Amino acid sequence: MSDSAVVTQIKKEIEDNSVVLFMKGTPVFPQCGFSAAVVQALTEVGVKFKGIDVLTDPGLRQGIKEFSKWPTIPQLYVKGEFVGGCDIVREMQANGELAALLDSKGVAHT
Repeated sequence: MSDSAVVTQIKKEIEDNSVVLFMKGTPVFPQCGFSAAVVQALTEVGVKFKGIDVLTDPGLRQGIKEFSKWPTIPQLYVKGEFVGGCDIVREMQANGELAALLDSKGVAHT
């Protein structure tokens, strides 16, 4: 996949889904501890999200890092905004900031 096609794919996923997690593996079967931790944080806050497995496409795996200018996977986007990676999401979930962010963006959660 060309660089421009990867960027187009990334933008489309971010625009089409309120909450998107670029991760290693799937929400049901994460392939790394960091991805699993973010899935758990999102599950605990009760938000529906789309998980995108970067391991299926090396171009996507590199492309998302360049797109966000963030060097690691997983990466969480809420309503088109890059939130962060594992440590940031876990900290936000623990102190209530993740739920507050979802509320401010109008994203349903429990």
